[in-house]
Amino acid sequence: MFNACILCPRNCGVDRTTTLGICQVSNKVKIARAALHFWEEPCISGTNGSGAVFFSGCSLHCVFCQNEKISHGQVGKEVTVDKLAEIYLDLQKQGANNINLVTGTHYIPQIVESVKIAREKGLEIPIIYNTSGYEKAESLKQLEGIVNAYLPDFKYMDSSLAAKYSHAPDYPEIAKEAIAEMVRQCGTPVFDEKGFIKSGVIVRQLLLPGHVKDAKAIIKYLYETYSDNIYISMMSQYTPMPQIAANYPELNRRVTKREYDSLIDYALSIGVENAFIQDRKVAKESFIPEFNNEL
Repeated sequence: MFNACILCPRNCGVDRTTTLGICQVSNKVKIARAALHFWEEPCISGTNGSGAVFFSGCSLHCVFCQNEKISHGQVGKEVTVDKLAEIYLDLQKQGANNINLVTGTHYIPQIVESVKIAREKGLEIPIIYNTSGYEKAESLKQLEGIVNAYLPDFKYMDSSLAAKYSHAPDYPEIAKEAIAEMVRQCGTPVFDEKGFIKSGVIVRQLLLPGHVKDAKAIIKYLYETYSDNIYISMMSQYTPMPQIAANYPELNRRVTKREYDSLIDYALSIGVENAFIQDRKVAKESFIPEFNNEL
């Protein structure tokens, strides 16, 4: 599968056993951080935290990426599939509510194998697949029965924005197909007695400054397509990073209260009820975790 890799929609066809793919990593699993994470939606983090495993590399490479060091594969430690399974089990021992696999698209085969090993050794908490939404439905099918809940982004409805900010004009259609496959696999969200998600799909929409119209189009599409069969997480946490100031000045600011309130009001006006919203105080660099190879 890695000799001519087409796991992600880029279909770069690179032999990742000898060189790096567009994801900027080889076929060996590389992790930048594995630790309890407290900054996800309440039904994921709670007070104990989510067992987040941040994989190095990414196939999307958004210009405003907050995790640029790991998305470009610059930091991280290589681990075996067996070690990856041990990490899940250790996070479970620490009290994690779930295992939160962050940007694992380019390691889907190893994720499948590692989860199977961990479950044989006593892993009981849910597996959450946390993704940019830029996923091939065909690749996601490998995760059926492995992943309990999906946490995808839906970044753009406008293909010109997707081309400008993620060099992926096909993003809207790819994300629609991916989310449809996720919902097919996991169905309507189910929560346990403590309110933590056991299965289902939560779609995130990160509001970008100046792009409320596109965000509203996403919310409209999601609600008209799935109604209350998914949850929608409307995020205000966009934080301008140093790399975008010169070439994308329109993104070099935080989202305003007026912009975010407009998005929430729109969602309410069309009938959205199953949703999460954020306090704008989260739009700070201090909420971006340190990637110091903490495993």
